[in-house]
Amino acid sequence: MTSTPQVVVHHDKEEMARATAARLIARIVDAQTARGSASVVLTGGRNGNGVLAALAESPARDSVDWSRIDLWWGDERFLPEGDPERNVTQARAALLDSVPLDPSRLHVMAPSDGAYGADVEAAAEAYAAELAAAARPEDHGPVPSFDVLMLGVGPDTHVASLFPEHPGVRETERTVVGVHGAPKPPPVRVSLTLRAIRAAREVWLLAAGEDKANAAAMALSGAGEVQAPAAGAQGRERTLWLLDEPAASQLPSDLYPPAS
Repeated sequence: MTSTPQVVVHHDKEEMARATAARLIARIVDAQTARGSASVVLTGGRNGNGVLAALAESPARDSVDWSRIDLWWGDERFLPEGDPERNVTQARAALLDSVPLDPSRLHVMAPSDGAYGADVEAAAEAYAAELAAAARPEDHGPVPSFDVLMLGVGPDTHVASLFPEHPGVRETERTVVGVHGAPKPPPVRVSLTLRAIRAAREVWLLAAGEDKANAAAMALSGAGEVQAPAAGAQGRERTLWLLDEPAASQLPSDLYPPAS
């Protein structure tokens, strides 16, 4: 069971980052109030990092109990520990190093010089096992029911490291895959699959800039998920497309003006 996408359009990418950070703080606090803890999947890229930077600057950030949150990643570049191109490295700089997280609840995908060496398939299997270990009976599957799973949308409609027509976007059984030959560098990555993404209560897709306009329009106009992976990224309870005006500029008129 997945939800019908809702579209929210902000004036520019800075406003989008601030509003999304505020929305994320509220969602985490709600989850912690309801269940004692929260589970969030982070995304890299300029929009994902922009949200984390806005969250770091938000006066409301201290309303979150940072010791009671599990942080996961939708994908990671299979590069050495500390590489500036790794999503976790960028997330640490933007936010994570400035809040009192429980290190045992920071679920990082293995680097290429880690326990699995250059074996990206082993790194993917290990992350799938970590997800399965965190899943509870009420989650009814091999991954936790994430409260919020954020995804940046690429100009080619890719989400996480699921690229159009690539094997990973066709995967229906596994929850995490090793990616080879990604069309943007680096070519080797680790990624959640659509099966894992669709376990989230809420999926938020972030796109800002004119270069994302065609991707947003395609994914929201009924394209298939193999051709447009973003079209297959849906939450069980809510799917939110968080756009700025340039990224929304090609949306069909029935989607715009959007829900708020």
